[in-house]
Amino acid sequence: MTRPLILLICSLSLACGSVAARTAPPASKQAQLKFVVILTRHGVRSPTADPSRYAKYSRAAWPRWDVPPGYLTPHGFEDMKLFGAWDRSLLARQGLLSAAGCADSAQVWLYADSDQRTRESGRALAEGMFPGCPPSIHGLPQGMPDVLFHPGHRAAGNLPGDQPANPVPEPPGEALLRQAEAQRLAQQYRPQIAEMDRILATCGPPLSPDRQRVSLFDVPTTPPPGKHGDSGDLRGPMGVAAGLSENFLLEYTQGMPMRDVGWGCISRSTLNSLIAIHNAASDDEQRVPWGAHRDAAGLLDRIRAAMQQAVTGQAVAGAPDPPGERVLFLVGHDTNLTTVAALLHLTWTAGGRRDDTPPGSALVFELWRSPASGGYLVRVYFTAQTLDQLRDATPLTLAHPPLRVPLTIGGCSRAGVARCSWTAFSQISGRAIDPDSAQLAQDRHSAGSRGTRRRCASSPSQSSK
Repeated sequence: MTRPLILLICSLSLACGSVAARTAPPASKQAQLKFVVILTRHGVRSPTADPSRYAKYSRAAWPRWDVPPGYLTPHGFEDMKLFGAWDRSLLARQGLLSAAGCADSAQVWLYADSDQRTRESGRALAEGMFPGCPPSIHGLPQGMPDVLFHPGHRAAGNLPGDQPANPVPEPPGEALLRQAEAQRLAQQYRPQIAEMDRILATCGPPLSPDRQRVSLFDVPTTPPPGKHGDSGDLRGPMGVAAGLSENFLLEYTQGMPMRDVGWGCISRSTLNSLIAIHNAASDDEQRVPWGAHRDAAGLLDRIRAAMQQAVTGQAVAGAPDPPGERVLFLVGHDTNLTTVAALLHLTWTAGGRRDDTPPGSALVFELWRSPASGGYLVRVYFTAQTLDQLRDATPLTLAHPPLRVPLTIGGCSRAGVARCSWTAFSQISGRAIDPDSAQLAQDRHSAGSRGTRRRCASSPSQSSK
């Protein structure tokens, strides 16, 4: 085989992102993985509201779930357990943990939001990583709002007079901009909304012959006050369709028979099309600069503190874990992934979907050290089980790995090189969370003065998000 042909084959294998290439050290074979932060969404859950809330939009009854609204399902627990086993095997190949046994259990710290679905997802990850000796799950008692994951809630304790943590005021005119954006997106995604409305109107056995349903196109586009005292979530046809499309996604990933996924009217390709509605609405709601700062500055600050602690070996104020840990899990929600990504200008395409955050997906922050220079490098990637891996509870192996997308950090990573020096990453994340930073002020001004709001992360195609 000639040398040019060898080089061509090597180039193609790297471009395709083989498992070996994706798990190799970012600097050299001598680089050592020292610490990892995994910010993950919980696993497959039931819809967060009772099915009666959605009944007015469909002619048929919605499926009943075997858990209360918003709870992790047993199927979702198994999916997360499988992902925990994969994390252990991957970190063992990278030299950070041993491949088996309980000795490294004390080196893994799991901090979860207080919801049942996040606490149970953390427990599943722990059991998957260390069968028979899972590490403890840390966090607030179940049901007590944790401002780390929900900064709009009042401070822990929820006492009268408590103020939201790190309040960020809404720019003037934001409510009107949201209304205009909702109308624009509803027009842009009209084909997908029309397809969903057809499914809602024609599929499944009717509850009653003379029942009148509400068409998605009859939902008013209004900006009612939200829980933060701001303009609230996206409303109108786009907002309702976004929520219902995720319900269909949950039905599919839960492993329900296809006759129960959209009442038998949703194929795998149709599901991908409808998920685009949810992703576009999520992008509009969560990647606005002032809102992303409000919702994610505290969480990104904790991630940076934990990594700083790993670099120095000394306790750092604000770190969620004690010094000496090798792996930190932060188990939260899709909104946490999206808003942290927005602050760092991270974007990805996985499984053909742009910036999608399916159950169990994660942003992973790796800290590598070069023995030769003593310097530290940061590598960030997005990972998720495929929708079919979630549906079938497929064990994750080298032959059947989860999706993995290396991410470039705006202002640091070079094109095609998804790594950043620790010093540069610390400075970039520090500017992102600084409420007085020039960039944030500029983004806020742009958000409040333009007809369409500027996102934290640019997107060449809104419809392919």
